[in-house]
Amino acid sequence: MTFEEYEGLKKKIEYHMNLYYNEDAPEISDYEYDTLMQELKKAEKENPSFVTADSPSQKVGGKAKREAGVKVTHNVPMLSIEDVFTKEDVVSWVNKVHERFPGCRFSVEAKIDGLSMSLRYEKEGDRLVLKLAETRGDGFIGEDVTLNAREIDDVKEEIDLPFPDLELRGEVYMKTENFERFNAEQERLGKSPAANKRNLSAGTLRQLDPLVTRERGLSMFVFNVQKGPAEMMESHIKALETLKDSGIAVVPHFPCRDENEVLNAIDKIGEMRSSFDFDIDGAVIKIDEVGLRDAFPAGSKYSSGHIAYKYPPEERVVTLNDVIVDIGRTGKLTFTGIVSDSETGLPARLCGTNVSRVTLHNADYIRDMTIGVGGRYKIFKSGEIIPKLNGCVSAPEAVFIPPENCPVCGEALIREEDTADIRCINPLCPAQSVRTIAYFVSRDAMNIMGLGDTLIETLVNNGFLSSYAGIYHLHERKEELIEKGLIGKEKNTEKLLSEIEKSKENEPDRLLTGLGIRNVGKRTASDIMKHFKDIRLLPEASREDFLSVPDVGDTIAEKLCEFFHNEKDLSVFNDLLSSGLNPIMHEVEGATEKLKGLTVVVTGTLKNYGRKEIQEVIERNGGKATGSVSKKTDLLIAGEAAGSKLAKAQELGIKVVSEDEFIAMLDF
Repeated sequence: MTFEEYEGLKKKIEYHMNLYYNEDAPEISDYEYDTLMQELKKAEKENPSFVTADSPSQKVGGKAKREAGVKVTHNVPMLSIEDVFTKEDVVSWVNKVHERFPGCRFSVEAKIDGLSMSLRYEKEGDRLVLKLAETRGDGFIGEDVTLNAREIDDVKEEIDLPFPDLELRGEVYMKTENFERFNAEQERLGKSPAANKRNLSAGTLRQLDPLVTRERGLSMFVFNVQKGPAEMMESHIKALETLKDSGIAVVPHFPCRDENEVLNAIDKIGEMRSSFDFDIDGAVIKIDEVGLRDAFPAGSKYSSGHIAYKYPPEERVVTLNDVIVDIGRTGKLTFTGIVSDSETGLPARLCGTNVSRVTLHNADYIRDMTIGVGGRYKIFKSGEIIPKLNGCVSAPEAVFIPPENCPVCGEALIREEDTADIRCINPLCPAQSVRTIAYFVSRDAMNIMGLGDTLIETLVNNGFLSSYAGIYHLHERKEELIEKGLIGKEKNTEKLLSEIEKSKENEPDRLLTGLGIRNVGKRTASDIMKHFKDIRLLPEASREDFLSVPDVGDTIAEKLCEFFHNEKDLSVFNDLLSSGLNPIMHEVEGATEKLKGLTVVVTGTLKNYGRKEIQEVIERNGGKATGSVSKKTDLLIAGEAAGSKLAKAQELGIKVVSEDEFIAMLDF
């Protein structure tokens, strides 16, 4: 490998490290990441002169997210564990330990796939009381998440042990039932589901509102005593048992004496994997005698006296039994493969879950993967909700051909230029009705309370709604609605109709948002209406008119023109206006242009404002509030515990003001 290739590999790994550790949004599986890291280590072994202190192989991947809390320096570094990928490597390591300490014992534990956290306890009276909970961060500095940790049932506020202090490290994770419950709710709200339990656990632990942490439901296994009295720092297994006897949830573990017992424990955990209600990504092998661990260092980023065996990704061969074609809210065709295990005919068992569906993405993917009914394919799963196909084992008699007409409304489908997306552009398509109406009444759009997904579906199925414009005609069928009891009794029906009537007074940027024009979300709709003032002007606006709106580019301008020049879309739009919806943006009380043309970012904790409130202040004074710092940022408001955004703003030479200085700018 050349030095240039090595540098390219480093940058690629650093990109994925940032997504995994800091953004909680990985783009590749753990297996693919591990493969890249193995390639890097091999290159460094062959070319020692390449290695520098900033190599991904030499550092822990995360950074403390200071915006969600306060930075904390760890009492004991929270390092990673060196990975091995073959049982031969495990045996080699165990034998190396036994060569030096023949009677040494081991603990083999499930490696929980979650977010590492340590808990500091101090003595008060005759009990240990929780004082601090901290995330791993970069291994040396983490983030204070104590308030959120208190919302985790497995985190004990007090421990009945007679020690002066104690520090525990464990893994925060989410049980399968809570993960599925969260994603079901996301689906109901028309929002994107969480990609996997690890990402959702990390995001939940870092929430600013502890009630969100409580609502979503996290769990924790303790897997190590970081600091404590001598009796807790001698035998690791004995310490875990002491904690378990005190009511603390400890990681599933097996005491082992030799390589055969270690390998059996690894296999046992692998077999148990399908019965766990949480995800694991390996088995950790630790030297039980804590004092011996330092004799086996593994580098600056790894804990001494530990290794982690990574199970190969689970893979099965499945048969494709059917392809389900559906229509999304935006009219895009979606393809889902219905599969079964080729050996058993039952759903494939992967990572503890039954898999009977795989996402088929788009028409090009179907063609390239030779996908068709009767074909047999490899699938593997490494944290994703729906696994990916991983190659064709035996081809079908025929590759699946997408329909030319919408399977629901029968209208001709179109394929967008330069994309693989196929869409139904009929705004009255019943398949889109429930989703488009639900979006129209959602909080960011018309915000009609009481009109939820279930009721919308009922009204659509009973012929009361075919588009969101029909919402404002429901009063015309009030008696029929009461008679059928679709909304409830007379009182409930009148209450909903009152909410609908009230929504007519909304600002037209909410109406524009609710129309569901692709790429026109809440912020863009607001920018457009601040520019045009009257929504009735939009059907007459040209592409150039739309491009004159700040931050509206070619794609958005094109989609706006398509919508307002489409006969069916325009008919629905005119129906809404004729129903009495407010078309004109009103002047906001106290509005000024003191921040006109400025893009403003807020970081840290403010004394006088919450995030939503300060955003409203910025926008009321003509500014644009965004969440990230870039070259386009004009001003950064730095509150207490300002973090990486402040550093980036200073690096880019962006003006930084305190909260008090910002208030003074506006003469409040």
